[in-house]
Amino acid sequence: MSPELISILVLAVVFVIATTRSINMGALAFAAAFAVGTLVADLDADGIFAGFPGDLFVVLVGVTYLFAIARSNGTTDWLVHASVRLVRGRVALIPWVMFALTGALTAIGAVSPAAVAIVAPIALSFAARYGISPLLMGAMVVHGAQGGGFSPISIYGSIVNGIVEREKLPGNEVTLFLASLIVNLVIAAVVFVACGGLRLWRQGSVTEADEGALKGRGELRDQPQPTGTGTTAAPGTHPSPSPSPTTTATATREATPAPTSSLPLTPPRIATLLSLVALVVAVLVLDLDAGLTAITLAVVLSAIWPDDSRKAVGEIAWPTVLLICGVLTYVGVLDEMGTITWAGEGVGGIGVPLLAAVLLCYIGAIVSAFASSVGIMGALIPLAVPFLAQGEIGAVGMVAALAVSATVVDVSPFSTNGALVLAAAPDVDRERFFRQLMVYGGIVVAVVPAVVWLLMVVPGWG
Repeated sequence: MSPELISILVLAVVFVIATTRSINMGALAFAAAFAVGTLVADLDADGIFAGFPGDLFVVLVGVTYLFAIARSNGTTDWLVHASVRLVRGRVALIPWVMFALTGALTAIGAVSPAAVAIVAPIALSFAARYGISPLLMGAMVVHGAQGGGFSPISIYGSIVNGIVEREKLPGNEVTLFLASLIVNLVIAAVVFVACGGLRLWRQGSVTEADEGALKGRGELRDQPQPTGTGTTAAPGTHPSPSPSPTTTATATREATPAPTSSLPLTPPRIATLLSLVALVVAVLVLDLDAGLTAITLAVVLSAIWPDDSRKAVGEIAWPTVLLICGVLTYVGVLDEMGTITWAGEGVGGIGVPLLAAVLLCYIGAIVSAFASSVGIMGALIPLAVPFLAQGEIGAVGMVAALAVSATVVDVSPFSTNGALVLAAAPDVDRERFFRQLMVYGGIVVAVVPAVVWLLMVVPGWG
């Protein structure tokens, strides 16, 4: 048995053990990286740790630390209430606001994980407050980021268009952008419906006057609650934090924060809001590292207001950090020993261009669910050049299909974006949310590459 095949089988065993036993998958992956790296790939410790995602470790720790402080001093409550006022109380519009916001950030040049790191904690705090499925909110944030990710001036778009130009392939920047935008928009709409978005529409609007009147009469917690269709979370998703599984407009009001008058802009909240603005400017304008910037801002806030941030370090998503870093370290071992290249070259050598195209889309999706989307695109597009040169497959459609397949799967909890969503979700059963993200990511990996291949490659675009 070849070393590459052994490494893939070990990864499958890690998944099986982690899903059947109460063991953190990251810890298992570290052990597997040590065993496979030492015994199969003949790597030393430096070779094994070459795949450790130090930058992602800092991003996860820094962002969750900063937003733990924001939750502690009430800043996230203030932001949630401001978001409701922005859409005139329509809770159902908030997921789409988050989709558009992350899409706009990546379209103008933000790296996708940076946009998700900025938006996800606010979006998921809102989801927890109003009983919206965290899977719905997290998916909207990630798909929004990927929807705008291939604009001609974006990071992903510039990279892919540069690879196309370097390989002397026909290209179309607008087609690439629109393909990613439309696919992610359609997926977001499907997720919105599947995870209870229509029930959110039927709730109507939440108004400050309604909430204030009910609070004044003491009716938010005391009045009888009829049943119906409203805030109950979709099956398989995290339920509403309210004590009763109610589904009426009254239940919506029960979950809402207090009116603005009870959430004043205190000095700690003002400083935290300024820190969040500083994070956006540092990442998008100054091109500074999101993780290092976030952890620096968190330390400054902690030093000035220690009482508000005393418990924040304990609220950093340490189990998630262990899980993600362990799995990505093992994927790094696979890369070091050539397993990923081995799989890609095996597919590229198939004599049937359409079959090779769909397999490359699937390899891009599967590997990207655990590794760098940009790195996978950079490897797969050149592998497609030989059969693209035969003229049987349109280059524009093939490049678009590969780009979409390699990025739409970033909802996986093992990708940077999925990990950020998992780490940012407050008041959830993280094991359950992790399984939801993993199942959803698996569905996306299984379905989307085939669909984009059928729509973009088979017709022969370009």
